[in-house]
Amino acid sequence: MDGFQRGFVLHSRPYSESSLLLDVFSEFEGRITLLAKGARRPRSAIRGALQPFTPLLLKWGGRGELRTLRSAEATGLALPLSGNALYSGFYLNELVMRVLEPHTPYPALFFDYVTALTQLARYHNPEPALRCFELALLEALGYGVDFLHCAGSGDPINDTMTYLYREQQGFVASIMKSQHRQFTGADLRALATRHFETVAQLRAAKRFTRMALKPYLGPKPLKSRELFRRK
Repeated sequence: MDGFQRGFVLHSRPYSESSLLLDVFSEFEGRITLLAKGARRPRSAIRGALQPFTPLLLKWGGRGELRTLRSAEATGLALPLSGNALYSGFYLNELVMRVLEPHTPYPALFFDYVTALTQLARYHNPEPALRCFELALLEALGYGVDFLHCAGSGDPINDTMTYLYREQQGFVASIMKSQHRQFTGADLRALATRHFETVAQLRAAKRFTRMALKPYLGPKPLKSRELFRRK
């Protein structure tokens, strides 16, 4: 459809008496803010569609930071997220809003986002989907890390050896103890393939993505993490 893009509403907030401001993740323009005029009116034809986790076809116009929504059509039902999966979906949305520069295309990451939401709706454990999306996000940001070679020697990693993570360098073979920054070769191989076979590998992946994403997120706490703590 000419002029339309696939997208998801990340967050919405009231604007004036009858409109909404929408933070949207779109396929070819990335993160954008749209003004949905009249979307809060009870008889608005698009009001019900402008919800997080609902796949949309969107069309907008205008220039500058704030564009005006022209049309919105749901292409399917909202993904059925509840409990931990719902909180995890909010976390993904907050990551996209906090980390991505506006009006910058990330078509591959958009596909990773759709895949993550689908997995959250399908599987009981949200952790694999979250870790895979975080790694995809880091890759989209240009955060290049070689998980398969020692940064010190260049040798291929050994599954039974331990490695220390050094920012802006990578992973260096070491026998020194540093529980937070220490990873096994098997952990690194799981990170490289995004295939986590054990709980320990998932925990290691979470440690790494927390460290790697911290500079992008800044000091302000994530609201979605507070939801996890309160539940």
